[in-house]
Amino acid sequence: MYVLPRRPSRFFVCLCALAGFQALAWSAAVSPTDAGPRSYGQSVYVPVYSHILYGNRAATFDLAATLSIRNTDPVHSISVTAADYHDSGGRLLKKHIEKPLLLKPLASTEVFVPESDTSGGFGASFIVRWKSENPVVPPVIECLMIGARSGQGISIVSPGRVISESAK
Repeated sequence: MYVLPRRPSRFFVCLCALAGFQALAWSAAVSPTDAGPRSYGQSVYVPVYSHILYGNRAATFDLAATLSIRNTDPVHSISVTAADYHDSGGRLLKKHIEKPLLLKPLASTEVFVPESDTSGGFGASFIVRWKSENPVVPPVIECLMIGARSGQGISIVSPGRVISESAK
């Protein structure tokens, strides 16, 4: 059993203070009330690279793309109303969600564009629209592109960017 001396050393006092500050900082970092701004819905632009250029002759390296939509709200559901795939010229290529898709709290969904589909070109994109009846923590929306050839693998993560906020 360790007995504290009558007068703790400076080291011991500093150690206790540091531990206290660390505990306070950790509890503030995980506070559920500090989840950031809430939203009733958004339109989100997500860049997609169906291929990248490499080498001196600008050869192409085709990539498969997976759009990921993750409801990060631990309490409320969201409804994904659109995941529209556009080409480099902005032309709509495909509507991947025909009717609203309900994502329960902490649920996720994905849209896959195969490596062989190069119709989007280098500047392809998704426009994702979502909404909620309650103010929620906005979802994480991003695209993961990946390709492999001759032992060479490439992966890119492209985060979505909010382009409009929905009012209730």
